[in-house]
Amino acid sequence: MRLIITGGAGFIGSNLVRRMVNEGHHVLNVDKLTYAGNLNSLADVSHLPNYRFAKLDIADAQTTRRVLLDFCPEAVMHLAAESHVDRSIDGPREFIETNIVGTMNLLQSSLEYWRTLPADFASRFRFLHVSTDEVYGSLGATGLFNEETAYDPHSPYSATKASSDHLARAWFHTYGLPVLVTNCSNNYGPFQFPEKLIPVVILKAIHGEPIPVYGKGENVRDWLYVMDHCDALRTVLLKGTVGETYNIGGNNELKNIQLVEKLCDILNDLKPKANRQSYADQIAYVADRPGHDFRYAIDSSKLRRELGWTPKQDRLAGLRETCKWYLDNAAWWHPLLPDSSPIKRRGLI
Repeated sequence: MRLIITGGAGFIGSNLVRRMVNEGHHVLNVDKLTYAGNLNSLADVSHLPNYRFAKLDIADAQTTRRVLLDFCPEAVMHLAAESHVDRSIDGPREFIETNIVGTMNLLQSSLEYWRTLPADFASRFRFLHVSTDEVYGSLGATGLFNEETAYDPHSPYSATKASSDHLARAWFHTYGLPVLVTNCSNNYGPFQFPEKLIPVVILKAIHGEPIPVYGKGENVRDWLYVMDHCDALRTVLLKGTVGETYNIGGNNELKNIQLVEKLCDILNDLKPKANRQSYADQIAYVADRPGHDFRYAIDSSKLRRELGWTPKQDRLAGLRETCKWYLDNAAWWHPLLPDSSPIKRRGLI
């Protein structure tokens, strides 16, 4: 299968590109290479004949159109997005340009390309738009997001992703473009940029710095191992019903403070301090994020029922594997840190 994967040098994208290339698909990785795009994440597949890379800003409509026509994909898997909530608070314009304008350009370019295809080829083409559970807003202590949950985004990031979801569905309903949409819970695993919670905890811990926990650490997230997510995306692409939305969750709810404490326990075992003290002693509660949603949790029963997908990674095993990956791969993350120390906090008003 010939695939264009946008954002393929990012965290989820690089894991997805590797998965699809290793399966034998011909993949064109399209990425703008912002601060979060890192081709070193794909060094192990970059030499393979079924992998190609094109540096491209999807906000550039003309170049996007040309790339589609030149590569002739059978599917577009759209992951390119500005994705860090704290950065969206500081600078929402980039999120609007990439997540909204860029998605519109990619949809329109895909539509124009799709209309040139022979009927049998056009019937097989798919546009998979990858999104987040943050578009749904916040849950209370109970309940789950499902595909019918009303949108209620609370941050500039989630607002732009909600907008892009609506655009993707509009191109299906209005123009007939064969679109699929997925909304996933919080991902974790190897190659995640060091500004996100789990790598922040790991790197702050081993650098002997305070480990920041927003507010009281009571906010709840559903953690999805990145390779489970990649498997779900592959499943939706190959088996999903055009025009449908599928929610992807990890069935791994944790309060933020519980997650941080588990990571500290794992690090105590994998890389014990010389003085044998716990990394949990470094936990420091800091001012909460503005508009911080209390709880996210995904109901993935539609995906399980209709397409047969369930997450496979055990929570503790996945967290341990992730900690070990960061400990073993300083050569990947070390160049990404300013002054060789974990990235400072953003998103303070």
